[in-house]
Parts: sequence; structure tokens; C-alpha cells
Amino acid sequence: MSELRVLKQRYLTYLETEWGGSAKMIENYDRYLERFISFAKVKKPSDITAERVASFRLYLTKQPGANTGGKVASMKQQTQNYYLIALRMFLKYLNGEGFETIPPRQIKLAKLPKRSLELITSAELDRLRAAPDQKTIEGKRDHAIIELLASAGLRISELCALSRDDIDPSANEFSVPNARGVHRMVFLSDTARRAIAIYLQARKDSDRALFIRYGRKANDGGDLRIHPRAVQRMFKVHAASAGVTSTVTPHILRHTFADSLLQNGAGIRSVHALLGTQ
Repeated sequence: MSELRVLKQRYLTYLETEWGGSAKMIENYDRYLERFISFAKVKKPSDITAERVASFRLYLTKQPGANTGGKVASMKQQTQNYYLIALRMFLKYLNGEGFETIPPRQIKLAKLPKRSLELITSAELDRLRAAPDQKTIEGKRDHAIIELLASAGLRISELCALSRDDIDPSANEFSVPNARGVHRMVFLSDTARRAIAIYLQARKDSDRALFIRYGRKANDGGDLRIHPRAVQRMFKVHAASAGVTSTVTPHILRHTFADSLLQNGAGIRSVHALLGTQ
């Protein structure tokens, strides 16, 4: 095995252990980097030159992309960028390990048309917050879910997996594990802490789950933990009740959370860390 392939394997291990990268991310980066190494016939870091990278970019533009209706289009620029991003990050890793390579910043990405990101406005979010009937236990639960998602930018799977002992409503932060068991710290707003405390005080059950099901399905003898589909349906109901005509989902609240951080000056690395996407 060449020196560069050995270093590639070390880098993939670094992504998995230090970054907490998902299995899919590791698989993709392995494929992107292996394609470059095979095409450019590079065996050590110093073999990676600007000329070889330029040839690889030209090669990518001529590769087939998706097959739509029997017609195969060229590889999308976004997909080409995925390869270049992986190579740029690999070079940054090699530089950090003391290897001489071309500067990672020399690898420029293709400019893409701006994509409009689905977000919810602050006025729509305020109406959504007010939609649940907080005189009922279901309403208290739904209000706490909305406040928590708006405050912490959790994935819906992370929200549903939370147990009571994961969160202390008197604290302003808590730890969230991802699917690989890697934890990150997220923060609770005062409104989220208050909403969770009110909901938990109203609970009469002893189930460990932070958010549980109610209604006829709650008595089926199974796990009381709320399901992601139930949260998605809840959002639809409350959005309609609040007169929010744009699409509102837990994932859009996650986008809105990230956008708010960026608008308030947070660095992209910090945002990735809070979202658990590093």
C-alpha cells in the first residue's frame, strides 16, 4: 500500500474518532479520495500538485451524473465540489501532520447558484409557540417540544430519544449523544427550560422518556416514548392552527436555529459543533 493510502486511512480514522463523523461520511470521503489517488496516480503527499488537481477537476466535469428519463447528465457541480472539499480537508490534515503539500486554499470550489433555505420567520415562530393549548397535558408537552427545538436545534430523532434524566430544567445546557454515541453540549433558553419544567411538573406517570404519547395509543401497552412521526403530525396541526402557511417541520426549526446563530456572528465551525454535524 502506498504512503498516501496509508495516510488516507489514518485521516478516515481521525474523522471517525476526533470529528465523530458518521459511517456514511467516512464511506463518502474514502470514495472521493480514492478516486483522486487512482486518477492522479499519486503515492505520497508531495505528489499532489496544482497541475494534478486541475487535471482531476477537468476529469470530474466529464464524468456521468444522474440518469433522468434514460438521459445521463454530466456530474453536477455540487457533486464535483464534494470531491474537492474532501481533498481540501485531507490536505489540511496532512499539513497539520507536518507533510509538505500544496496549500488547501488553492483548491477553489465551483460557484453554485444560491439555494433558498427554508426558514420560519420570528413572527411565525411566535405564533407556532402560542398555538398549543397549555391548559392540557398534551399542549404543555407540545409547547415544550417547540421551545426545545427552537432553542437547541436538535434532530427529531435526538428529541424523541431524550429521557427525563438527560435534562435538568434548572441548568442552561445539556449533553446530547448522536447515533454513534458521541456527545455534544447544547444550550437551553429560559423559555425552553420553563416550558420543560411546567410539562414535567404536570406529568403523573413514571415513564423515563422526556416526551411521551397521549390519547388512545398511549394505552396499547407499548413504549410511551413519542415517535418522530407523531412530532411531525403535531407540527402540521399547530402550524395550521397558528395560520402559518409556509411549510413548518422540526427540520426547518433546525435550519432556523442555525441561521439565527450565523446571523448573530457565530462561526461556521461553532454552528456545526452545536448541530452535531462536524
